[in-house]
Amino acid sequence: MFNFRDTFGNTPLNPDETAGLIPIHISTQAELNEWEQANIVEAELWLSNQPLKINEILHFDFIKKMHHKMFDKTWRWAGNFRRTNKNIGVDWHTISTQLQHLLDDIIFQIANKAYVIDEIAARFHHRLVFIHPFANGNGRWSRLVTDALLISQNRPRFSWGISNSKNTENIRKRYIKALKEADKHNYSLLLKLIRL
Repeated sequence: MFNFRDTFGNTPLNPDETAGLIPIHISTQAELNEWEQANIVEAELWLSNQPLKINEILHFDFIKKMHHKMFDKTWRWAGNFRRTNKNIGVDWHTISTQLQHLLDDIIFQIANKAYVIDEIAARFHHRLVFIHPFANGNGRWSRLVTDALLISQNRPRFSWGISNSKNTENIRKRYIKALKEADKHNYSLLLKLIRL
């Protein structure tokens, strides 16, 4: 049986959620990370073959389907909104409402050019993470959904700070710090990080 450990920036899972692990051979965090990454690569390949239209991306069906595609070989609950509160995210009872508000806001912002598209995408990403709709994988999922939004607007995907650093732990700390600043409505760190 795999013993889940909390790591910096990860959302802790409860026993019901950990029981949803599909591969029974996994016994270490490294094996879980590798398995999830392989699952995500498959989802990225699927996404690259999809016609990305903004009205489809900004819809519950796509939001849930993307998470499901990223984790369907890892977690039984992939693509389903969490049913417990976490150390981050909105109250689980309000996930659908908050997410619908976000999707409506982004549709309005794009239609009215409220900000340049990079800033709309950064704000979208931040709010997806803030809502934290799923039990796990919210950061990775929200980055991929945000990249899909950018591609639909004929913009390149964000680098998320990875292209300029081999130190993933440092990038992760900077990313979390940028999200915490965005919680205070200061998007400057996030906007700087996403195009490094």
